[in-house]
Amino acid sequence: MTKLIIQDRITKLRQALKDSNITAIIIPTADPHLSEYLPEYWQAREWLTGFTGSVGTLVLTQDFAGMWTDSRYWVQAAAQLAGTGIAMQKLQKGALNHGDWLAATLKPGDTVAIDGNVLSLAEQDQLFAAFDAVLDDESQSESESDADSDANLTGDEVDEVDDAENDGIRLMTELDLLTPLWDARPDLPSAPLYAHAAQFVSQSAKDKLTAVRQQMTEMGASHHLLSSLDDIAWLTNLRGSDVDYNPVFLAHMLITTATATLFVDGQKVDKNIAQHLADAGIEVADYAAIKSALSSLTPDDLLLLDPNKVAVGTLSELGDDIGMIERTAPSTFLKSIKSAQDIEHIREAMRQDGAALCEFFSEFEARLQQGERLSELDVDSMLIAARSRQPHYVSPSFPTIAGYNKNGALPHYRALDDNFSYLETADGTPDGAGGLLLIDSGGQYQNGTTDITRVVGIGTVSEAQKRDFTVVLKAHIALAEAVFPEGLSAPLLDAICRAPLWRQQLDFGHGTGHGVGYFLNVHEGPQGISYSAAPTPERAMRAGMITSNEPGLYRERQWGIRIENLVVNLPVATPTETEFGEYLYFETVTLCPIDTRLIQVDLLNTDERDWLNRYHQQVLAGLKNRVAGAALAWLTERTQEV
Repeated sequence: MTKLIIQDRITKLRQALKDSNITAIIIPTADPHLSEYLPEYWQAREWLTGFTGSVGTLVLTQDFAGMWTDSRYWVQAAAQLAGTGIAMQKLQKGALNHGDWLAATLKPGDTVAIDGNVLSLAEQDQLFAAFDAVLDDESQSESESDADSDANLTGDEVDEVDDAENDGIRLMTELDLLTPLWDARPDLPSAPLYAHAAQFVSQSAKDKLTAVRQQMTEMGASHHLLSSLDDIAWLTNLRGSDVDYNPVFLAHMLITTATATLFVDGQKVDKNIAQHLADAGIEVADYAAIKSALSSLTPDDLLLLDPNKVAVGTLSELGDDIGMIERTAPSTFLKSIKSAQDIEHIREAMRQDGAALCEFFSEFEARLQQGERLSELDVDSMLIAARSRQPHYVSPSFPTIAGYNKNGALPHYRALDDNFSYLETADGTPDGAGGLLLIDSGGQYQNGTTDITRVVGIGTVSEAQKRDFTVVLKAHIALAEAVFPEGLSAPLLDAICRAPLWRQQLDFGHGTGHGVGYFLNVHEGPQGISYSAAPTPERAMRAGMITSNEPGLYRERQWGIRIENLVVNLPVATPTETEFGEYLYFETVTLCPIDTRLIQVDLLNTDERDWLNRYHQQVLAGLKNRVAGAALAWLTERTQEV
């Protein structure tokens, strides 16, 4: 996409703002379901800016265009936005976010537009709070200076002045300014629904609904609105192809103590799916009918919803007098805790994925040794080919991150047809100076979702790179070996992982761990290991949760390192319950060697070497009967003790 195209789109949107008497517009990265990965129809921010990262919020006025994104994308955003007239704004502690910037820049009476269909209820509240804070500050500072002049006015004149002064920044959510400008805007997806394979389902949709209704009753809710796609897919035991990488489908769901309705495009529901839903006691209605269904609620009803996962536009016909309970959805907690059967299926998916990775790495290294010129794009295609040969494989679980040297320093880098690097040494010979290749990839299997990051050396690897790799490995092992109380808030675990890095005055900008779904979203809540997240009760660690362990280290424009495995929370086996309660530990379920050629072994203590050797014994035992030939030889060599 050329810079001129971006500039033209921005110019047209500014004209639309002017025609509608709007001061500013916010374009977030979101859809009506507040998803991480979006259908093309809702990728407005990317269409307007050309920035391809997964996080970003554009703010546009007549004389300013800025896009806020986090540290994972600062280098990428600066490069992709160069020449467009859009300034990259850093989301970081101590800096203004887009809402605070608008509050500090605009004046009372100005209007900010944002499509309510892509604005969560929680984000709307945050914008209101930012705008109200400015109005409160102005009112307080002006009150004393205005007191004397007000004393000389009549009562009616005072009322008129107060009305003008209390006219703060307005937020408009009903106007769609983009569709008239977006020629050939993609259609909404229409892929058919399919059932999650019965052999991998441990609980019926009917029983899941019963569990949700039980929690609704405990909260006093008469109705429960779900818009989050992973919750709906889990609850119905259905899957879809509406969103790349996540096997979900566009839908809303409204649950009462006696009924449940799935609001979905009827063309996606064949007779078998209709029967599946009927057996679970779930009715089907048109996708767009959710608004009118909510309009039928009465003041006697109480609606449960997650304010972070429901869009303002979805609630546009809900009566103002309807009471709401704003909490994380019960299904979010229920689906985060995998059953014993689910965990066993996930272990098998990890063995399948590990076998595919052995085949990939053995072929990859052999082709490099033979002098073949490979690129970051080849890594992606080779991984997909290897995984596709495994049973129950469906798709990648996210876009493959294959970053060589400086590209690896971008935590969410993605090689594209017009922007990628070849994996070659400095002078094109095997003896030349090389570097590090970071590969973060994953697969969606009917029996599990995988996510793994490994780093491999190309050519000659420097001692500085090996030191960085080793300290990241020490951080990874620190978290892998953690034992912690059941119910501990996940963010509190982050310091355990980062301690080896912090001792060297090193750190990384992203979270250390995220929850992972069961043949669902690769990024799943409620738990998340990140010291920047509030340690709230909702983020409590429970037995059965699957979480990533992925510390990293990034040298800007040089190299990046991340070592990632998935772990499952399991109870510590003790003869008797102690006075200090129940404790959990992590079982590492990802199976793939960690490249020992990149380790400075003398930097590992005895416990760390023991962990690494035990892990490689586990990898060898789990995979040796699943691979043969070159892949088996590669596996055997890469799991030798250090």
